[in-house]
Amino acid sequence: MDGDFKGLGPDGSISFARSCFAVIGLGVIGGSLVKALRSLGAGKIIGLDRDEATLRAAKEQGLLDEALSVPGPALKEADVVILAIYPEAVRAFIEKNAVCFKKDVLLTDVTGIKGTLPYDIQAVLPAGMEFIAGHPMAGREAKGLAMSSEKIFHGANYIIVPTEKNSQRAVKWLNAFARALGCKHTVEIDPEEHDGIIAYVSQLTHVTAVALMDSPSYNENTRYFIAGSFRDGTRVADINPELWCDLFLSNREKLAAEVEKYIGQLQAWHKALTAGDGEAMKAMMRLAGERRRGLNSDKV
Repeated sequence: MDGDFKGLGPDGSISFARSCFAVIGLGVIGGSLVKALRSLGAGKIIGLDRDEATLRAAKEQGLLDEALSVPGPALKEADVVILAIYPEAVRAFIEKNAVCFKKDVLLTDVTGIKGTLPYDIQAVLPAGMEFIAGHPMAGREAKGLAMSSEKIFHGANYIIVPTEKNSQRAVKWLNAFARALGCKHTVEIDPEEHDGIIAYVSQLTHVTAVALMDSPSYNENTRYFIAGSFRDGTRVADINPELWCDLFLSNREKLAAEVEKYIGQLQAWHKALTAGDGEAMKAMMRLAGERRRGLNSDKV
């Protein structure tokens, strides 16, 4: 591409009009990506999804220049391929369809758990192709193209997960791409640390919300007592079971360790309550308050 890398210019911005993008999977994240790419003026957008109704809707909304229900030669046009499918499907898709990609394609994903995925893919990619893992910290509880919006990236964080096999130009490109989407911060981190943090800040939160809703204390009168705290605390309980089961099991060791730590916190509360130890409770609340206030800091 005239000496640059996938439209990335010397000023650190991407010329989207000069690139063809393929988005694999048009759910909430994939659909939000094609909407963002359309707004950014991408030269061509190819969308691939197994659901024909989703493809028709995307075409009718003017989001795609070409719609595919199965991989094919059209993918060779794509300078960049973004995989917005389940983690376990990413590796299989790339291994099976590498012959359909441009010889110097840049591939990236949006999966919430990395594990050995980046290393596994990089080990089987033909020379000239590059895969760099990414994870936009954005989404919605509901699923499907109808729930997608380019606005979910605005002000969000984008985690970039490079390995030693990634080129600096690919890292710079993904940073620029995240900024173009409207993300406020980008963070570079290795796969192992990424999954450890995600187990705590995301997966444990979802497990807790589901556990609260599944509690035997829930009954037909619960809804009449719900205020902001319960509503906020259980906001993410209505999730896609297939996707989240896949994510939980892909990171089960780290998530199980965080659940164990959380049980320890609950046991500390149980001990303080049964002993009537108000000082212990206040100490726990003070620490939590201090940490929570720290989350509002813009220093990232």
